[in-house]
Amino acid sequence: MGVEPVDAASVSAVLHLFDTAQGKTVPFETREPGKVSMYVCGPTVYGPPHLGHGRFSLVFDVLRRYLEWSGYEVRYVSNITDIDDKIIDRAQREQRPWQDITTRCETIWYKAMDGIGVKRPTVAPHATEYVEQMVALIAELLASGKAYETSDGVYLDCSTVEGYGLLARQSIDSLQAGARVEGSDEKRNPIDFALWKKAKPGEPTWPAPWGDGRPGWHTECVVMSLDQLGEGFDLHGGGQDLMFPHHENERAQAVAVGKAFARHWAHNGFVEIDGEKMSKSLGNFTNLLDLLERHDGRAYRMLVLRSHYRSPIEVTETTITDAERSLDRLDAFARRVSGLGLDGAPPDEDALGAFRTAMDDDLNTPGALDQLFRAVRAANTALDAEDDATAAGLAAAVRAMCVAVGLTLQEEEVAGPPPEVLLLAEQRAEARAAKDFAAADRIRGRLGELGWLVEDSPQGPLLRRKA
Repeated sequence: MGVEPVDAASVSAVLHLFDTAQGKTVPFETREPGKVSMYVCGPTVYGPPHLGHGRFSLVFDVLRRYLEWSGYEVRYVSNITDIDDKIIDRAQREQRPWQDITTRCETIWYKAMDGIGVKRPTVAPHATEYVEQMVALIAELLASGKAYETSDGVYLDCSTVEGYGLLARQSIDSLQAGARVEGSDEKRNPIDFALWKKAKPGEPTWPAPWGDGRPGWHTECVVMSLDQLGEGFDLHGGGQDLMFPHHENERAQAVAVGKAFARHWAHNGFVEIDGEKMSKSLGNFTNLLDLLERHDGRAYRMLVLRSHYRSPIEVTETTITDAERSLDRLDAFARRVSGLGLDGAPPDEDALGAFRTAMDDDLNTPGALDQLFRAVRAANTALDAEDDATAAGLAAAVRAMCVAVGLTLQEEEVAGPPPEVLLLAEQRAEARAAKDFAAADRIRGRLGELGWLVEDSPQGPLLRRKA
């Protein structure tokens, strides 16, 4: 099966997305016909990416791919936050230059993104490249009286921003009442946030008229998004945890200086482990690279596709393994039709139409996958009946659907493990039996370097070649 996209001569105009700001599903209307401008908050590069990072990256990668498959020209911007409290804290704790941490962690980030098949952004701006523009924005806010200086920094006066609380779906009075006072005790309101943090000993600093220091996190993204995409760009996205206060505070700064910000807002749900949100504070933080060492990177995409993007997703060995089984079915189908001379047939329009209907309904990927597997079953039935014409159209539709959501299939039969890999797997099993788990992990890492994943099962270790 090839990977060429469907011939989308006309741009779809029926995609509907749940808009966080409006609190309902609405038609996805773009600033320019046939073009989409997207900004998705990227990583703060102070540690390895976790499963939550992987989920939001996959959700918006799927949306981007579907838009491109539908005929849109997409400009996808996702930033790198390379100056932040967490970066500084780690640099001080480890007594290392902060640039060493950000450079290494950015490399690890992209290694993980490559592992789960996420396309690189059109542009990936770094916060440190935009400090001068951030200083200019803060100066404008100060001059208008919507920001004020304290002994430790510059803060936005949220009470001066019309509609503050839109993304939180709460009034400013309600937010004020429930806010904890953080930062300077000189703040006018509990929800006011730092635009600029004045210099502290040992921290990186940049010059500003009100004192050397560094920008606040919320100011970084508003400047980068407007610079890269312009006013009124089409979509701002990210994880549900960013909805408030981060995205609300970005929006507030744009509103405060009279700039049109994002037309639409989209947020994906949390990753859960045993029913709880995944987070460091809960002790269930999971490294995405660890998952990639143990499982096919495509399996996480399959798992993400099986859940609606706004719903929680449970990530366990059981759910990932089940997703791998679904991939095995698709790979088997791809191998069956490969070389049968079915290429070149037009996709079955009924199958594609049902798939589009699901995707256009607020990116209903579970429904879209159902249509994908229906087409696979129908194609297999047609092949069994030697109805090659029907099978060819369905196979072409399956190919197109996989392209639309970023699923790559393995068309060639995977050769069995070579003797070296089998020996290592046996040695690992012996190490586990002896409870030498450090040695078992080292051997797993070596197997990964050789291109093999090992999965423990009641029947013993199972070996699978990496995708």
